[in-house]
Amino acid sequence: MNIQRLSETYSVGGQISEQDFATLAQAGYTQVICNRPDSEVEAHFHAKQMRVLAEANGLDFAYNPIAHTGMTIKNIESQRALLSQASGPVFAYCRSGRRSTMCWSFAMAGQVPTDIILSATANAGYRFEGLRDQLEAMAG
Repeated sequence: MNIQRLSETYSVGGQISEQDFATLAQAGYTQVICNRPDSEVEAHFHAKQMRVLAEANGLDFAYNPIAHTGMTIKNIESQRALLSQASGPVFAYCRSGRRSTMCWSFAMAGQVPTDIILSATANAGYRFEGLRDQLEAMAG
């Protein structure tokens, strides 16, 4: 499992498997957010099954699917709400971590300076400088 830390309370990665939930719990994560739609994965990776695995390892689980065709305001608002309600560090995943990173970026717009968002994403290997104008517009 590849974990990319964007902040003290939020990390991302690609698709996780059954054994990764124990690793995440041992690493101190308290919540897992699945940003990968069920339509992209085999049945054993569907959110319902992943929720059971997360909860068996003492982790909260949330499903906020982001389609390849685009992220919605609802996705951003849901991610922001999940982060604000989390009792500790959050791990979010999709296929590669890119959508989870982008959603975090927009969810943090207005709460974290754009330069810090873009630095965090770049340090994790996601170059989103082209989103600067959209992030600043989202920040208000």
